Amino acid sequence: MQSLVTVGFRPVHVALQNGATDAELFEYVFGGDNTLLALSFVLNIALAGITILGIAYLGRNMADPRSKAIATALMLISVVSISSYTGLTSGLTLSVIEMPAGHPAAGTTTAGEDGILAMWGRYLTWTFSTPFILIALGMIAGSNWTKILTTCAFTIAMCITGLAAALTTSSLLLRWWWFVLGSIFFLVIVYVILVDWTAEAERSGTGDLFRTLKLLTVVGWFGYPILWALGVEGFAIVGVAVTSWGYSILDIVTKYIVTFVAMSYVVDEPDTITGGTDYGASIPGLASSDD
Repeated sequence: MQSLVTVGFRPVHVALQNGATDAELFEYVFGGDNTLLALSFVLNIALAGITILGIAYLGRNMADPRSKAIATALMLISVVSISSYTGLTSGLTLSVIEMPAGHPAAGTTTAGEDGILAMWGRYLTWTFSTPFILIALGMIAGSNWTKILTTCAFTIAMCITGLAAALTTSSLLLRWWWFVLGSIFFLVIVYVILVDWTAEAERSGTGDLFRTLKLLTVVGWFGYPILWALGVEGFAIVGVAVTSWGYSILDIVTKYIVTFVAMSYVVDEPDTITGGTDYGASIPGLASSDD
């Protein structure tokens, strides 16, 4: 189906990518033979909720402001995830898009529409949750805020270019160009974690903890571009349900498991984590009243 849109004085045809309604997509996921796909969404909602409650319980007696800041960043990872996975479950952040010529999934029909199921809500999850992962990792490593915020900017750029790769239907070459661009941003983040933050963690005394966290995070994060390439968005070697489960498992490792490993250390408020009563105060010696 096409609509005529006027740009300047020249008419162009723009393909309407999402002919299926939210209700139709919800029925497709939960009302048909897609139980495996539906469970990949629901499981993450449950685990994100458990993680939020777990952080609230573990951190109930925390007093140090820096420890609480790390715990808050860890909690916000799951706050974003539970919201985003609810969007996927409801069909709000699902679409059916028609792949460009030459794509292995070109000509596929999904939910009565020509195209594949695009789970673009996952990119919203990653765009808003990965910065909180990096904030927590950077603070645990003892890095400065300039470097932490720089990695956050790169991870947002990585996720946005990944979304562009998933939704570009005009050209197969452009889809892969977006993918390569996002991979370059990803490698910048990996370098900071493996080189800069590893060295800083050793100096700050959190080397053992950071070694575990970086292993879970970096190994898990490498799984995302590999799965993208193998999944329905790339070479379409594996199907939609397997792709979705792959992403869900990676989310479980890099979000919820990383969160509980970090929280189990931070909750004890060791000297390597705590910032003292002045931490976060605008003027040294003037601590916040709620600390």
